[in-house]
Amino acid sequence: MPDLPFALWIALAGVLGLLVGSFLNVVILRLPERMAADWRREAHDVLELEADTTPLPPGIVREPSHCPQCKHPLSASDNIPLFGWLLLRGRCRYCKAKISIQYPLVELLSGVLSAVIVWKFGPSWAALAGLALTWTLIALSGIDFRTQLLPDQLTFPLLWLGLLLALLPMFVTAPSAIIGAAIGYLSLWSVYWVFKLLTGKEGMGHGDFKLLAALGAWMGPVSLLPMILLSSLIGALLGGILIALRKHEREIPIPFGPFIAAAGWVWFVAGDGLLQGYMQLTGLR
Repeated sequence: MPDLPFALWIALAGVLGLLVGSFLNVVILRLPERMAADWRREAHDVLELEADTTPLPPGIVREPSHCPQCKHPLSASDNIPLFGWLLLRGRCRYCKAKISIQYPLVELLSGVLSAVIVWKFGPSWAALAGLALTWTLIALSGIDFRTQLLPDQLTFPLLWLGLLLALLPMFVTAPSAIIGAAIGYLSLWSVYWVFKLLTGKEGMGHGDFKLLAALGAWMGPVSLLPMILLSSLIGALLGGILIALRKHEREIPIPFGPFIAAAGWVWFVAGDGLLQGYMQLTGLR
């Protein structure tokens, strides 16, 4: 790595995070649409129906950014992360339609969390891996929040990357990563089936199992219980607030993936400190 001041590395990570955050918005919006289009075409093939001739939604990489309402291509200045939205005052330059606040929020979140990762790990390969984890968790959270989906296209690569990094090892050893992935999946899988047998309802999606398995591969089995407890606490608090404010109907399920992702990221960055603080608070050694 080039010999640069540490503060400059953090600043560069923040700028890179802003740029990547702009791309993550594209992934959050377009990946579910492409998945739905692929499912429709596969269903037509399986059912031996007439071929689906509906045009495919925009791709993630090739098609340029455009206004969701008027479809007008965006200029380079409109695409400046965070500042483009602020300069436009949250409205399309061409049709004046409102631009979702999701765009600057995702970019800002990506920038801040990327800077924190480099602050934590320094300019290292561990920081590069941490950035990949961070960006994937942001994309998964955004997609799950919007569509209640956690795509295999993101959870599986995250799982395999965690297992491969354990071969070095980078964060945990290979046995710890394998056990963490297995327990992470089976723990939520068991909760899912117990809840379904008792109530006849599905309490969570299968993507939640895969996401926790991926985080288990990155951080090992010791991290799983704190992550589950922390994600449950965050989910209960935010869910209660949304219901109290009547911005979310009780019958509509609240996606659990963003809470798992948030808890996983917090433990990835501050797990050791949190564990030590808990042991000191309880008098454990």
